[in-house]
Amino acid sequence: MLKRLINKLKKPQNNTVPQVEVIARSEHGISRTDISENALKVLYRLKKSGYEAHLVGGGVRDLLLGLHPKDFDVVTDASPEEVHKLFKNSRIIGRRFRLVHVTFGRDMIEVATFRGDHGNAEGKHQSKTNEAGMLLRDNVYGSIDEDAMRRDFTINALYYNIADFSVKSYAGGIDDIHAKRLRLIGDPETRYREDPVRMLRAARFAAKLGFSIDKSSKAPIKELAPLLRDIPPARLFEEVLKLFMAGYAKATFEQLQALGLFEPLFPHTQQCIDDNKFYRLMVMHALNNSDARVAQGKSLTPAFLFSVFLWPCVLETAKLLQQQGATKGQAMQQAMTQVISNQQARTAIPKRFAIPIREIWDLQHRLVARKPKQLETIASHNRFRAAYDFLLLREQSGEKLNQAGEFWTQFQNDHPELIRKAAPKKRSPQKRGSSYKGRGPRRRT
Repeated sequence: MLKRLINKLKKPQNNTVPQVEVIARSEHGISRTDISENALKVLYRLKKSGYEAHLVGGGVRDLLLGLHPKDFDVVTDASPEEVHKLFKNSRIIGRRFRLVHVTFGRDMIEVATFRGDHGNAEGKHQSKTNEAGMLLRDNVYGSIDEDAMRRDFTINALYYNIADFSVKSYAGGIDDIHAKRLRLIGDPETRYREDPVRMLRAARFAAKLGFSIDKSSKAPIKELAPLLRDIPPARLFEEVLKLFMAGYAKATFEQLQALGLFEPLFPHTQQCIDDNKFYRLMVMHALNNSDARVAQGKSLTPAFLFSVFLWPCVLETAKLLQQQGATKGQAMQQAMTQVISNQQARTAIPKRFAIPIREIWDLQHRLVARKPKQLETIASHNRFRAAYDFLLLREQSGEKLNQAGEFWTQFQNDHPELIRKAAPKKRSPQKRGSSYKGRGPRRRT
């Protein structure tokens, strides 16, 4: 076994990079055959044009772990304008940090310019923070060494160099991968205050990779968890999808519970599952089922996920409204509206999901009552399958629903034509044009 080519650059603590390790091609397992063809096109064109070009972050990390990355991000010393000139199929996006999206049909490669040290703006846009230390703007460019120290975790400070196929590992990232350890670069409290979403990322990476969170990186999280309340609800909605829809939802939930991070996202749900074992059991069954669906290659919908998380809130709110004099039906309708509205303050729920959530809840009473004249109408409803799965989940968690799940299972076997009628039509691939909406930027943290 050849020894690694190790190039350690030690600098004072007040400067940037404490250590960089260069791992030669012969000493790591990354192969270009495992990198997307479009990412390679971007890398090679940048290199041919005289710029530095590296794969960076999670894609490199996952390749080193033998996983199959879905996204490949590129960093370079070229400015966004220079990258845009090289690729006609690109556009510059972003405010907090300007990025270039290079599109190949429905595939997109994100290209970023090396980020610089906040204290070294030198005529470029200065980074800004609020009173709590949260970054408001981070549009400073710099060197690869500075860029590495602006990464969040050491296991993401990894750069695959297309020039010689080596991997640069900063701040001990490669050692942390071998140790299965998740560790922040820099002072943990400062880094969490810069961007509190890093706490969610810590939980997500620990669950996804099966890594332990380093003691110093873990220590401040519970105290700083309330900072998530200052994050825009729209951003937190996207983070919730990353947390629970990637195939390791149960492990992620357990991490969030242990770190005190679920409550800032779903405060009323946290209260309900703490007070009622049935509610917690229902959530756990739902997460297990979601992970199983992902493993089987089946699709998930955010509407179902949110309908489960918020169902305990609906039931508890409806109880209070009934105690105040509302009928059962009125109480449920008012509770649904109130719960979704309250949740919007924490995690924005787009209308395209809020409507299906209510439909899943609305169908529950009808599925249990199963009035003969309504059976065909219920079964042909667009949201029947989701509502039926929700019903089974309630029974799986121990709720007694007069064998409604068994009834509707048999009804579908006896009347498959009704269910096929309700199946949504497949959309044809969307053509690019004036109404085309590309994927938004993945945040570089």
